[in-house]
Amino acid sequence: MATSMLRTAPMWAASQDTSPQNPRITGHDSLKSHAHKHGLLTGFAVNVELLTSNPTYARILAEQSSILVPETAMKWKGLRPAPDKFSFEHADTLVDFAHHHKIKLRGHTLVWHEAIPDWFATTVTKDNAKHFLEDHIARVVGRYKGEMHSWDVVNEAVLPKDGRSDGLRDSPWMKLLGPDYIDISFRAARQADPHALLTYNDYGVEYDDDEDAERRKLILQLLRRLKSANVPIDAVGIQSHIKAGFPSAIGKGLRDYMSSVRDMGLQIFLTELDVNEDDLPYDDVAQRDQTIAAVYRDYLNVTLAEPAVKTVLMWGVSDSHTWLNDGPTHKRKQPNRPQRSLPFDNDYQPKPAFFAIRDAFDHRPKSASQSPRTP
Repeated sequence: MATSMLRTAPMWAASQDTSPQNPRITGHDSLKSHAHKHGLLTGFAVNVELLTSNPTYARILAEQSSILVPETAMKWKGLRPAPDKFSFEHADTLVDFAHHHKIKLRGHTLVWHEAIPDWFATTVTKDNAKHFLEDHIARVVGRYKGEMHSWDVVNEAVLPKDGRSDGLRDSPWMKLLGPDYIDISFRAARQADPHALLTYNDYGVEYDDDEDAERRKLILQLLRRLKSANVPIDAVGIQSHIKAGFPSAIGKGLRDYMSSVRDMGLQIFLTELDVNEDDLPYDDVAQRDQTIAAVYRDYLNVTLAEPAVKTVLMWGVSDSHTWLNDGPTHKRKQPNRPQRSLPFDNDYQPKPAFFAIRDAFDHRPKSASQSPRTP
């Protein structure tokens, strides 16, 4: 690690968990070990507050992960308390943890229409937006140059309902810079770190229905434009927020989409995998857990058959801290039933989902198992 990034001992190093390890899930039985055997990196999105306060959480991350990504610590709102000030404390803590445990890191995210600081609307204008964007990327990516496996450079730039002919979202960056903000962002990221894998990350491509088919078409259209313009892009993120009980199937549409991405010479990362169970009509915990596990297994059996898939990241570790329970209850079909959407339960015990994910790694076709590229 560069000397400019050395800091005092992080809080996660001050207290080590001494609870007994479960021999069925650690060491050679861990997710990272099974993933490695089949050419994959795997891990979780990290809540840095939990990392610094919960030794069990930190232990699981260290035991199970070959790659990590921050939930919020590297978004604009997490890094930019003021127009002229950066705050890297939480991001640095995660970088230190990953470095200490020899775990790779993804950066998330350099450009997004959400998690923008309050000052943005009154400070960033059409005249200075390009400077703010390039300076932000230079400062953030440059700080962690050589430390990152990959970056989500642009996140969720496609939204068909906004009515643009190119399918792009009418985001704050679009209003300020037009479609070129995407090209600018990737070029700035490559200049700041020539070796990190630069990724376009988006959702809503998994299902064989008309809505996802339209999104797949428009994302591929964007990717082809970027490639034809020689914009430096290395990978595509499929967020993979899957729904248990959803009526549409996952199959041909996603397979064809991934094949098209591979044909462009791009890698594929499953970046935010979890299972939303609001559509399940029953409350029995054991039954729900088995259904959720089956959804994980079936989804990974489809995606891991694609050789371009190199990374599988779950969006969280434990049901006690899933974003699916954080939203307004009126948006949820089961507002009084906390979701059991992740591999570990509220007490950090492995659920059927954990073993389903591990089994899916083991059933990856040999033809798809290749060593993941690292910078």
